[in-house]
Amino acid sequence: MFARDEPTNPKSTSPPESSYDVVVVGAGQAGLAMGYFLAGQGRRFVILELASSLGAAWRERWDSLTLFTPRRYDSLPGLPFPGDPEGYPGRDEVIAYLERYAETFELPVELESPVHDLAAADDGFRLEVDGRAVTSDQVVVATGPFQTPFVPPFAGGLAAEVVQMHSTGYRRPDDLPEGTILVVGGGNTGFQIAEELAASRRVHLAIGSRQTPFPQRVLGKDLFWWLTKLGVLRKGIDTRLGRRLEARGSPLIGSSPRGIRRTGVELRPRVTAVSGRTVTFADGTELDVDGVVWATGYRTDHSWIEPSVAGADGRVRQRRGVTEVPGLYVLGLEWQHTRGSALLGWVKDDAEYIAAEIDARSRQRADRAEPASATPREGARDA
Repeated sequence: MFARDEPTNPKSTSPPESSYDVVVVGAGQAGLAMGYFLAGQGRRFVILELASSLGAAWRERWDSLTLFTPRRYDSLPGLPFPGDPEGYPGRDEVIAYLERYAETFELPVELESPVHDLAAADDGFRLEVDGRAVTSDQVVVATGPFQTPFVPPFAGGLAAEVVQMHSTGYRRPDDLPEGTILVVGGGNTGFQIAEELAASRRVHLAIGSRQTPFPQRVLGKDLFWWLTKLGVLRKGIDTRLGRRLEARGSPLIGSSPRGIRRTGVELRPRVTAVSGRTVTFADGTELDVDGVVWATGYRTDHSWIEPSVAGADGRVRQRRGVTEVPGLYVLGLEWQHTRGSALLGWVKDDAEYIAAEIDARSRQRADRAEPASATPREGARDA
């Protein structure tokens, strides 16, 4: 009897390498919109998602979250958002819509597929996907703006008995103790959470920078009806108006300092320090707290991409999603091109633009790969 030969290549048991025309990283609204256009082009593509379900960023939001855009403006390409077009959908409606969207268009989503490394290789890219290698001619990074929750480093100075969490960890008022609660962050998230907590807690809201409040409705029409009619949401960051709007930061929609005070919330300036149970504010006042919600936003993380696409300021170097690396794109970032670039109902505009860029590059690659004729065409000599 002869023993069966052992394999000579120790990597022979590893999953085979997969190859695609395009790999999309992220299966949120940006990744799914990108998938719609790639499917329309007949591309061989895959959408890789870190989480075990679609719409992971939405699942990390609090239970009562309500969008400030009406349903008529919340559709991805090809599928209207269901329900009253003038109403405002909640978190679970958005999640259900994204799931239905992927199913309707049979988009090739691979869940629990974290991308650990993305590097240029040959004339394309190589991605390390949780123990296996994936190659692609082109890549769209559609991880969006909500990547790494940001909490100020000094938050570690709070006493252990103070319940603190980033807004991604907050679901409902019962997550926090009775007593005095501080919400830190003057954006839409901070205002909505503070208002909900005010019904059952003593709530303070710390606002670090001045926000421009806008009413939800103007002269009987939703604010976004006016913004759409006036073309504001399509003004690019390379325009004078676009630059002014981007410099002002995200607007406060449907909430205002005056309105939040009517719910019993007390406004505070920027938090400058914490120690034990005591929080110190920019005006020198102090407050003893039982719980803190850090509605302090997110930071993007593209450290896993080589070569780097981020500038010295940490922002991606791109023009309407097209980076300096040929064949590498980003999608869904705030002010990637317009105010609507990161919004559910407007991300499709940038996705369509990138899809056209992908198509053009694919055609150029095909033209370069087409072998030239080795002999003159018959009759060419006599022409």
